Amino acid sequence: MLLTSYLLAGLALLLAWPIPVALSRAHWTARSPFAAMVVWQAIALAGGLSMIGALLFWGLDPLGDTLIGALRGGLQLVLGDPEANSPGTIHIFALSTAALLGFHLVLTLIRAAWRITRQRARHRHILSLLTEESAGTPGTLVLDHETPIAYCLPGFTGSVTVLSRGLVKRLSPEELRAVLAHEKAHLEQRHDLLLLAFASWNDALPWLPTSKLSLAAVQELVEMLADDAALREVTAPVLLRALLTVATGALGEPSGKSLAPLPAAATGGAPTEELSSHRLRRLLTPKPPLPAALRATILAAALLLLALPTTMLVAPGLFS
Repeated sequence: MLLTSYLLAGLALLLAWPIPVALSRAHWTARSPFAAMVVWQAIALAGGLSMIGALLFWGLDPLGDTLIGALRGGLQLVLGDPEANSPGTIHIFALSTAALLGFHLVLTLIRAAWRITRQRARHRHILSLLTEESAGTPGTLVLDHETPIAYCLPGFTGSVTVLSRGLVKRLSPEELRAVLAHEKAHLEQRHDLLLLAFASWNDALPWLPTSKLSLAAVQELVEMLADDAALREVTAPVLLRALLTVATGALGEPSGKSLAPLPAAATGGAPTEELSSHRLRRLLTPKPPLPAALRATILAAALLLLALPTTMLVAPGLFS
């Protein structure tokens, strides 16, 4: 139990700093955003399991040599068995910290989901007053404003894409199709759920490097995935012109801000005008995707990374 606790603590430290830092600096992620997204999810899940598991196993160590034995010993202690070992103060502290950390993570996720659900409901109500249905594009609302705006608002009872009239006027039919395809990908691939999970992780542990790096990386990766979906319908120059139209139009506003008052976690992704240098470089000088074998290797490594703390928690005796 104690050895497993140390191994989980070591894994948690690796996943809290060097591994996410190395991944955030990697260049291959732009060539396979899906694989990179899976790796970031594996790092977050494995990191959380490792942190909680290390504290849990350290606290349970006096009660037994295995997880089952420790749980049995804890039950005997609760039932008043005089022969049952009693954990010390530091072990009780570790168990309490593990329970509080797990509760904090779950509560933060529930709170974030509730907050964003209410934000979306209010936003939909505002849109119902300020927009009208697009005549030629079902599920698209047109906002009567000259600022180029494009974003999507997901929902389990109905998702919509919001475009401003100023954007529609400035874009050619092909460019408009590129923007719609981009936003449609956000909705169909449910990028809002991914962003919600990582935003909650960042809210729960803002001091952890992993949470900040992962949120920034995932926000950019979902945009790359949406770009890839749009590139299946239009060429890269068309998509680039459309994105630049939104970006330059938003920069030309006195406030420099979009009219979409929702965080990225509440929408299908970041508003379209947020064109990062990585995305711009990716469209200007496209590189071939990673070979299938390499993508499969990366995905397998991500699954193994997630399986490692899970196996330690389920069968700690294998690492003793």
